Amino acid sequence: MNTARKPYPSDISDEEWSLIVPYLLLMKEDAEQRHHDLRELFNGLRYVIRYGIAWRAMPNDLPPWTAVYQQSRRWMEAGCFEAVVHDLRAVLRLAAGKQAEPTTAIIDSRTLRSTPESGSRAGYDGAKRKNGSKLHMAVDTLGHLLTLHVTPANRDDRAEVGPLAQAIQRATDGSVELAWADQGYTGSKAANAAKEHDITLEIVRLPQA
Repeated sequence: MNTARKPYPSDISDEEWSLIVPYLLLMKEDAEQRHHDLRELFNGLRYVIRYGIAWRAMPNDLPPWTAVYQQSRRWMEAGCFEAVVHDLRAVLRLAAGKQAEPTTAIIDSRTLRSTPESGSRAGYDGAKRKNGSKLHMAVDTLGHLLTLHVTPANRDDRAEVGPLAQAIQRATDGSVELAWADQGYTGSKAANAAKEHDITLEIVRLPQA
């Protein structure tokens, strides 16, 4: 770790860094074109996430916000964090006595109120009476994230079953056979969309829940 500055609570520990650094090495860590320490770039990203600040508000003793932002975009576009989540989920499932890949998923959505940054992604969710964005999510039966995507809040949950089912199978190597959902996903449209990706959609009704 860079000792020229006082550590922040958001800084990654030595043990955590040794585990995650293999996922972040898009090129050799000592590559000549690297101007900033890779760990410090990652600490910069963690600072932004931890404190919810704007990129330009990053403290001066971390690398320049432009460098942290550019490297973060490279990591995201290369799927680095998806790989971390996938492998961590497999490890946690094995530790719980489960198979590495799930055969059952749970899907749902939630609406987040819009912010000035939402832009054209914002929409009005009449059921929740909120203007904003909608997160469509899938988890395994232990609650570990499989996939998520974001739409305007006015998008119907049933219309997103197809893309969600496709993403679930991509994340699990096609292992999921059954998905549970609430009554917002009733109807043949949602069931058929899931079936196209070899997933049976089962609706859990309120008395059962």
